[in-house]
Amino acid sequence: MARPPPAPSAARRRRSRRHSTRLVRIIAGALKGRRLVTPKGATTRPTADQVRIALMDTLTPRLPDARVLDLFAGAGGVGLEALSRGAAHATFVERDPRAVAALRENVTTLGVGAIARVRRADVLRELSALYQAGERFDVVFLDPPYDTNLGETTLQALGDGGLLLAEALVIAQHFTKRAPAPTVGALAAFRTRRFGETTLTFYRAGPGAG
Repeated sequence: MARPPPAPSAARRRRSRRHSTRLVRIIAGALKGRRLVTPKGATTRPTADQVRIALMDTLTPRLPDARVLDLFAGAGGVGLEALSRGAAHATFVERDPRAVAALRENVTTLGVGAIARVRRADVLRELSALYQAGERFDVVFLDPPYDTNLGETTLQALGDGGLLLAEALVIAQHFTKRAPAPTVGALAAFRTRRFGETTLTFYRAGPGAG
């Protein structure tokens, strides 16, 4: 008789739980401590708490009454954190259906439906649609898949287009070894924060924006 397979070790069980269940909470603000739903598996890569803290340390003075655009939004952790800290409105753009479902659930559960808009769409197409609709933003965050060139093409679209208000901030999260250009159209980098293999590059929109 065949033997049953060995039970997984405690370490393997812990690794499995970490992979399938990721606990993400709002760090500060009006919604502090509220838990966010994230899809299981590799659908999204939620921005780590230490990265979100560093991001918000820079953004918080600019967030009151700001209009925020969260691109490749996943379950919405960054944009929802911005709303918690006083942003007036957040637009989320995400293509994956499971991530969009989690994002919409988070918006509903947190009660921010009146100041949040979720668009299931390709980011580059949606940027064009938002521009044509007359939308303009104070803060844009993008966290594209690291194994694509979507970071570069999205930054180019933002730097060349009119979606950004003057002095708007654009923050790109990217693989540390694949840094974006220091200037992209009307965007000029002014700060970087590194967290191992992940880096945040902060851009400010110059006179060519808007």
